[in-house]
Amino acid sequence: MFIPLHDTNRLHYIRFPYVTIGLIAFNILAYCMTTVGGEDFSNAAMLGLGFIPSVVYNHAELAPQFVVVPERWSYLTYSFLHLDILHLGGNMLFLWVFGDNVEDAMGHLRFLAFYLLSAAAGALVHGLVAPESQAPLIGASGAVAGVVAAYLLLYPRNKLWILAFARIPLRVPAWWALAAWIALQFVMFLGMSEDQISWACHVGGVLAGAAMVLVFKRRSVPLLAPAEAVADGATPVAADDARVAGARPAPRWGRQ
Repeated sequence: MFIPLHDTNRLHYIRFPYVTIGLIAFNILAYCMTTVGGEDFSNAAMLGLGFIPSVVYNHAELAPQFVVVPERWSYLTYSFLHLDILHLGGNMLFLWVFGDNVEDAMGHLRFLAFYLLSAAAGALVHGLVAPESQAPLIGASGAVAGVVAAYLLLYPRNKLWILAFARIPLRVPAWWALAAWIALQFVMFLGMSEDQISWACHVGGVLAGAAMVLVFKRRSVPLLAPAEAVADGATPVAADDARVAGARPAPRWGRQ
């Protein structure tokens, strides 16, 4: 639909978005570690760390050799796995553009909790929609969807540079691009799309992010803030302070 490139929103409360950068680095590290061992190792990691509804809800049992963490941990661990470099890059680009300002509005630790809870909410909704699925859910899209929803409610009138249809550069208000993106997630979810993307996970992240931003944001940060009169490239001023995959033995991995 569109690729976010840059926003004009400055940081006001933090000097550096340590959590956002740390999450991006951890996702990249996890991708490297799960792909360096080849396809068999990658498949085993996704079975052991991906969110598998039928396993979590005790409709099926994972073979012992694939058990890596307790089943309930997969509500979080799935979000650090990605199918390929495009899957990883798309999620991390959204987190790079929107995560720093949401972190600024919440603070480091609250933003980390917000991100992880958005990921868990995405897995929860996916599991409720397909409780007997044996396909591992992977990808940070649920968590990123929560970040997008929070950004939309915090900074709807800020300007974004995007590539519309992946090729047309445009400068648009954040609400225009992000509301359209969120609407697409609901349309695809309600239409019960047959592709391998878990739209339910996206919707879960959006709903959780929209609800939690009211609790996690700083009291001094308003909702629906007016656009900042900041020129592109200005120096920030800081204050102190899935697709669905097939089951084993030869799964076809997908992303959400």
